[in-house]
Amino acid sequence: MRSFFRNLFKNLGPGIITGASDDDPSGIATYSQAGAAFGFGTLWVALLTTPLMIAVQEMCARIGIATGRGIIRNMRAQERRGVVLFVVGLVAVASTINIGADLGMMAASAQLLIPLPIWFLLVCFTFLTLGLEIFLSYKVYARYLKWLTLSLLSYVLVAFAVKVDWLGAIRATVLPSFSLTKDYLLIFIAFLGTTISPYLFFWQANEEVEEELMDGCISEKQCKPRSSDCRSIIGRMRTDVGVGMAYSNIISWFIVLTTATVLFSHGLRDIQTPAEAARVLAPLAGNLAFFLFTIGVVGVGLLGIPVLSGAVAYAVSEANHWTEGLSKKWYEAKAFYLVMSAATVIGLMINLLGINPIKGLIWSAVLNGVVAAPLIFFIIRLANNRKIMGRWANGRVSNILCWLAFALMAAASILWLLFSI
Repeated sequence: MRSFFRNLFKNLGPGIITGASDDDPSGIATYSQAGAAFGFGTLWVALLTTPLMIAVQEMCARIGIATGRGIIRNMRAQERRGVVLFVVGLVAVASTINIGADLGMMAASAQLLIPLPIWFLLVCFTFLTLGLEIFLSYKVYARYLKWLTLSLLSYVLVAFAVKVDWLGAIRATVLPSFSLTKDYLLIFIAFLGTTISPYLFFWQANEEVEEELMDGCISEKQCKPRSSDCRSIIGRMRTDVGVGMAYSNIISWFIVLTTATVLFSHGLRDIQTPAEAARVLAPLAGNLAFFLFTIGVVGVGLLGIPVLSGAVAYAVSEANHWTEGLSKKWYEAKAFYLVMSAATVIGLMINLLGINPIKGLIWSAVLNGVVAAPLIFFIIRLANNRKIMGRWANGRVSNILCWLAFALMAAASILWLLFSI
């Protein structure tokens, strides 16, 4: 059994990294707010999003593998330049705000354990992530990211450190409850937006290309892998994506479970940040729960920020025909690394200038939810284009699940807008 899990972990790659990075500090904040505000009332959403997230990420990964190019580079062959630039702009703005929120919450959480000025911690986390991104080789960097995914297990341990009504939690997971109120719809679309996030689409596709380059399945001149290689790579990818997205949703379920058990049950319904949640956990659930919750925020932040800034850099570079890729040295892809650095430093400046990105965090998650629907629409069009995808175009199951994801996110966005008006 031990050898099975060792071999499974060894063969996991972009899927597990992408899935785990989805539970970044901003995601933790959204799930914490869901649990604190509505108790077990949103546990079922984690079950609902699992197959949809797997289908969307598998589609994005398959595009990268089959074409040897990222989503934006493929979109350039199908959509007008204005559409491509609009998509890139939306992703860049939402992801940069997310980076600022993640850095702020990492520093606030770390300050609970290390009594240092928050500005100093912000600068340390910023340059630590940039240094790892720029100066480590892709092979070493990917291994580092994969090990960081284990930091999310702290949220499973937190749940076992508090007294949970497991029967009630399971019942709430399999028997959905839905409230047509503005507050519930806000959390619902934020939950969807932080789970099926636009930046994950771009990162997933491009990291599959990076893996192909690293494994020698393709070269810079030969974009597409051979058909036999493509079949085996896609088979491996589907396991990787399935495990990664399931892992992501299991962790989000445990975060909602913990905050619902500890915070909602004690009447603490308005928790804005993971640091605030961790601080409240100490007297209510003990120092172990506090420590694990805090360490998890920092660990997954070190994983999530590179994915966010990397997604921005891939999208901007592909839109402008620049050389891109973490497998390149910094002097081989200067514009790519400059965009990645700029996104991270702007995230830092948002905090240092006194702008509080955390207050707008739930709206950032809502923005992701609203933006995801049209993006999924364009990606489905791309994945069904046989001139681009060949035999690896979407099948029936993939189309059904991806159109369901599009319909759900579009309907949630429209409902919330109607209730807001």
